[in-house]
Amino acid sequence: MAERRLRASHGLSADPATLIAPLRELFADADVVLLNVETAIGIGPTSTKCGPRSRNCYAFRGPPSAAPALRSLGDANAVVVGNVANNHARDAGDEGVDSTIAHLARAGVLATGADTLATPVVLPDGTKLSVLGFYTGEILTDARNLAAVRRHVARAVEMHGTVIVTAHIGAEGVDAQRTRDSTELFLASRIDRGNPVAFAQAAFEGGASLVVGHGPHVLRAAEWRGGGLVFYSLGNLVTYGPFNNVEPLNRGTVACADLVGRAVVGAELRATIQRAPGVVMSDPSGRALTLIDSLSVLDFPTSGARVSIWGELRRPN
Repeated sequence: MAERRLRASHGLSADPATLIAPLRELFADADVVLLNVETAIGIGPTSTKCGPRSRNCYAFRGPPSAAPALRSLGDANAVVVGNVANNHARDAGDEGVDSTIAHLARAGVLATGADTLATPVVLPDGTKLSVLGFYTGEILTDARNLAAVRRHVARAVEMHGTVIVTAHIGAEGVDAQRTRDSTELFLASRIDRGNPVAFAQAAFEGGASLVVGHGPHVLRAAEWRGGGLVFYSLGNLVTYGPFNNVEPLNRGTVACADLVGRAVVGAELRATIQRAPGVVMSDPSGRALTLIDSLSVLDFPTSGARVSIWGELRRPN
């Protein structure tokens, strides 16, 4: 149904490479592309998290072609990393996670978040760093276990030097744009989705340079922490099928950070908008930039990032 609607209303193919094609220019200058892969990838029979009588359960599964499409966001010299620590990576069971990682690897995409070991990244010029993914679930990389977060990040720093942390954490939906230093709950189900501020603090105490959040599916504040930077949520990038696409769920951003050693020396945002599920493009209005700037000042008056009309992130005066 979603495929027919996409073709009838927008003249687009549902092929993953077609859906993300408008985004490639936003990643063209990236040395490392970090993505949250919030679906299982694969085909064939498998287990599912949804029972036969479930009415409000969503189990996502992308075709194998999704993996090379994700890889195509980076140029030939870029390293692409996909995070599988989120609440939909296991929609096809544990075997679905294995299938996802295998398809990503086959396409040349590194996976992170499957365990507590950071994923090492080596750039063509020999620069080394690593990426470590977390999620607020009963898995090894549980973002609610702050002592473990601190320990895992510190180990990664010791092994690899520069560490980027990515986390699927926080409440979801249109009412979840604010970031507070407290435990957040998942919609009406009352599931503990962690404390994003405390998580970021633990990651930085472990030695992380950059923390990237993406659980709320709406844009949130960005905050400077010494030489480090945290994005509490980058919103939605590409969704598909029965997704609600009302404001502000249709807004997203590509975050770009320049790291020298373990310090973030510069950053910028590139705004995106989804006209419909699967129809994503660069947003010339830059509304995402204004939202993140406003939320950063509201939630972190002394440390929130200021965002210029061109997307440059500046430290507060």
